[in-house]
Parts: sequence; structure tokens; C-alpha cells
Amino acid sequence: MTLSAAVVGGSGFTGGELLRLLDGHPELECVQATSRSYTNKTVGYVHPNLRHLDLRFSDPETLESVDVLFAATPHGVSMERIDAFRAAAETVVDLSADFRLPTEAAYDSWYDGHSQPALLEIAEYGLPEINRANLSGASLIAAGGCNATATLLGLKPLFAAGHADGETRIVVDLKVGSSEGGATGSKAAHHAERSGIVRPYAPTEHRHEAEIEAYLGADVAFTVHAVEMVRGASATIHAFPSAPVSTGDLFGAFREAYEDEPFVRLASGGGDVYRYPEPKAVAGSNYAEVGFEVDARNGRVVVFAAIDNMMKGSAGQAVHAMNIARGFEETAGLKGTGLHPVGTP
Repeated sequence: MTLSAAVVGGSGFTGGELLRLLDGHPELECVQATSRSYTNKTVGYVHPNLRHLDLRFSDPETLESVDVLFAATPHGVSMERIDAFRAAAETVVDLSADFRLPTEAAYDSWYDGHSQPALLEIAEYGLPEINRANLSGASLIAAGGCNATATLLGLKPLFAAGHADGETRIVVDLKVGSSEGGATGSKAAHHAERSGIVRPYAPTEHRHEAEIEAYLGADVAFTVHAVEMVRGASATIHAFPSAPVSTGDLFGAFREAYEDEPFVRLASGGGDVYRYPEPKAVAGSNYAEVGFEVDARNGRVVVFAAIDNMMKGSAGQAVHAMNIARGFEETAGLKGTGLHPVGTP
């Protein structure tokens, strides 16, 4: 039986990706998309790739009763409206940062506190490769942040195999595309300001550090650069293990971690142009690519991870987690691959 779905905040970039994925999902029908700015406008008015959809944006204050509700809203909105969301749907998937962290203390430290701390105990982190066992039947799912997602996927094999732990020094350098700033943008997102840049915009204390610490159990030094790219997040991770690690050790660790994962591909030192993970190779898809190199002289492991920030880092991850929660095939609605060649993704 087809289930009904709603997208709150459907006019944003991530909301549009959710609508695109739901349009091709075999188990779901999207019956409502909300937008304050575009109420009564067609979905195709905002998202030209969805002009074929017979669906108009409605006022977000008037929610229909659905089986699944996706909230693609700015930080702070979901925690204020979560009671209405949960009253409207059996399963709520929040794509903001409102329920990602496990404790009220973390929100006090990294954000501006939390107005619904009791719900943090029932919210399940939405990255399946990290929290699959707890997603089945979950009623409140918090999709992971895109930068944290890339970092966690890159580091998980090292920790699972014992090549890294809470004492390991880890430095992460992220390069991200302009879509991470959302549809409303800012002065820094204007084409004249963004074109040709490699701009550090979060040199220290990025909020995703808290997310990584919570689900990896280790601190990381984290810097994010904005680059001239629309879609994508690319992580270069420098880890300094306490004991030597060989290339063979890492191949074993990464294969053990991801050989059964439907959306993680290993790309490590292959041939031709795309030797390591690149956002361009996964643009538009829910795939993540991971890879590595060993720097024996400096006692360093360099890990690479690339995702489409709006797919594996947001909407695709949300649908993947929802599939598990509702007992659907994990890959339902997510089987599309990226395109090659492509221009600016």
C-alpha cells in the first residue's frame, strides 16, 4: 500500500530534492508541500525540474494528516513546531540540526539551547551507516549534517578496525559547494563574490564538530572552505595513528566497513582521472565515495570522502533512513547514479 508524505519547507534546495526523490519513490506519494513564500504556487514554479508535478505549495500552518513528514526547515523551526509535526505524521524526518545532537548540554554549548530536550532521547540519528540498528520503527529521525556525514563516513573504518580512537589526532579539511548555504543565500553566495574562490568560512569551531564527536567518540580539528561548486562536500582527513598502519590494513578496514553498504563506494588510488573520491562523480546521487593513502614518513593516514551535500548529506540520507524506519527496501527511490561527464554540478 502506498503511504502518504508531506514536505514542510518544500521551496528550498533540499525541499526540492525531497520532492524529486518522492516523485520516484515506489512506496510513497507526496500529497503536500508547504512554503510560506510560495503558497498556492505550483511546485514547478520554484523547481523547474518538477514542472510535471500536479502539486501546489500550501501554507505550512495547515498540515495534512500523512504517514511520513519531512521537515526541510531552518534551524530552530522544527523544535518549535515538532508537536504539530508529530500530530500530523507517524514518522517525522527532520533535516535541520534541531534533533541531531543527543543531549541538551550539547545544544547549550553549540547552539542557543533547546526548547524540546525530552525529545532528544527518542530522536534517532539518520545516517544509516552509523545508526542503522536503531532506525527501524523510529518515529523521529534527525538527518545528519552534510559536513559531518562526509567526515563520519571517512573515519568510521579507522575506528571500527582499531586504527584510531579517542586519543588520535585528527584534522579535517572540508570543501563545500554553494548549495550548502540554502536557497535564500547571502552576500557571500552572489555569483560575483563566489566565482573562483577557495574561501575559509569556518576555520574553527564549526557546529558539525559536535555531531562528529557525539557519534564518533573523538574530537576533530575542523575547517571548512567554500569553493566554486554548486553541489558537493569533499573531506580530506588527516589522522595520526599511534601505531603504523599499512595500505593493506586500510583496504581491509574499509572493505569490512562498507562491503555490504548500498551507498558507499571505495575509490582509492585507481587509474585514469578519478583516482580518489570527488563530489563531481556522485553529484545528484545518494552515493558516498571514500578512499585513502598512507603517509608512512609522517605517520599519517589521509582519508578522502565525497558526497553530494543535498543527497547523501541531506535529502537522500533522509529518504534512506525513512526507508529503514518504515520497513521498505533501503534503496527505494534512491537507485539513480550520478552523471558523467557533467559541468559544474
